Amino acid sequence: MSSFTPSSTALYQARLKEPSLTEAPSESWVGDRISPSRISQSWRFFAASVFLVSVPVFFQAPLVRWSPWLSLTLTLAWLGLGQWLQSRPSSNPSSKLWGDLLLGFAWTWLAGSIYWGWFRWEPLLHLPIEAVGLPFTLLCLAKQRGKVGNWFYLGSLFGTVMTDLYFYIANLIPHWRQLMQVEPSQAQAILQDAVAQIQTPWGVCWAVFLIIILLVVGCLPIRSRQLHWRTFSGAVLSTLLVDGLFWLAASSV
Repeated sequence: MSSFTPSSTALYQARLKEPSLTEAPSESWVGDRISPSRISQSWRFFAASVFLVSVPVFFQAPLVRWSPWLSLTLTLAWLGLGQWLQSRPSSNPSSKLWGDLLLGFAWTWLAGSIYWGWFRWEPLLHLPIEAVGLPFTLLCLAKQRGKVGNWFYLGSLFGTVMTDLYFYIANLIPHWRQLMQVEPSQAQAILQDAVAQIQTPWGVCWAVFLIIILLVVGCLPIRSRQLHWRTFSGAVLSTLLVDGLFWLAASSV
């Protein structure tokens, strides 16, 4: 029968304090400084969440118009890659975290493929379809599972809610429907009318108000040392980048 020695007891207690692989590792401190490696990792996840919200928008949009079934099938690729990264040996916890993030991204890709592929002419269906992964996400978070990917999805969904809310408040929904029913070459007049609607005092005031909400909700989690809050923050703040680029494109028409 084995017995606990002081050294084995200390090792057992240390193992109990090890962070879960589904959560961000705690940051190392040297005196009053945070370990640079932990800071670098947290900002990599922040940058990745910004990338996964903003860049695919401009890639998925033309892909969906060309082949919605291909876009939908790519969801399986994101799921497979995420699962593969999570199934790698436990000696590489960073791989599991990246896999977790990709699984959260798969929900946003799936919703985008469904809506922009078959229902883009009906704005009222946008939020319900974008929220297709919400029940699963909330269930996983209730069980403390997949924090990085699920909080990424929630951040992306929150940004979508703010954008759609502005479309309703600024009365841009009619322009949305018209844009989805015409060829790109015929969209210039519709975009010009939409920009004029945004530039009214009502449109500007509400834009400023919602931008402030996005900045507050997106910036506060940056102070956290946990990766899932950094990914949430990046997903929320990337909404400003995407909406800003669309506004610039519409204004230049």
